[in-house]
Amino acid sequence: MEENKKTEVNTEVKNTEVKTEGRRNDNRNRKFDKKRPRNNNRPNKPKSDLEDKVIEIKRVTKVVKGGRQFRFAATVVVGNRKGLVGLGTGKAKEMPDAVKKATQAASKNLIKVDLIDNRTISHDIIVKEGAVRVILKPAKEGTGLVAGGAARAVLELAGVKDVVSKSLASNTKVNVAKATLEALKSQRTAEHVAELRGKKVEEL
Repeated sequence: MEENKKTEVNTEVKNTEVKTEGRRNDNRNRKFDKKRPRNNNRPNKPKSDLEDKVIEIKRVTKVVKGGRQFRFAATVVVGNRKGLVGLGTGKAKEMPDAVKKATQAASKNLIKVDLIDNRTISHDIIVKEGAVRVILKPAKEGTGLVAGGAARAVLELAGVKDVVSKSLASNTKVNVAKATLEALKSQRTAEHVAELRGKKVEEL
C-alpha cells in the first residue's frame, strides 16, 4: 500500500511539473509572438533647420599622477541663415562625441541677430575678446561676405550676406568666433534705438 501511495504521489508531481513547464513555454512563445501596436496618432517631431560648422578641433592633454590623459576639444557654430546663430564648445575622449557635445551646447545658446533687409548689419562695430579685435562694417548689396576663418563661418550661418570684416592682433579661432558673435549680438536697428529713447525713427 505504501508503495502504491508513493507511485501515485510521484506521478502527481511529474504531472504538475509537466504542466508548469508547458505554461512557461506558452508564456515565452506569447512574449515573442506579441507585437506592440503602432500608434500612428503620435505627432512627428519637427525637423530642425539649424546647420552646423566645425570651427576647430584640437587635442588637449591633462597631466596626472598616472601619466597623461588625452581628450579632444571641439568648437562648433550653428545657425539657420535667417538671423539665428549660436556657438558652443565640447570635450570628450573621442572626436565625434566632442563635436556632438559642442553642437548641443551651441543649440542651447542661440541668439537673434537684427539684420537690415535680411542681408547686412546696421552699423560699424569693434569688439574685443581676449587678445582678438574684430571689426564689422555694413556693405552695399552685392558686396558679398568679405571675411575669413571663424568669422566667416559665424556670419554665414547667421544669414549675413553683405559685410566687411577684419580681425586684428591675435587670430585664435575660438576668440575670433566669440568676438564676431558678440558684435552681431550688439547690433541695434534704428527702430530699436528709437523705442529705447521713446522717440520716432524720423527724430533720430
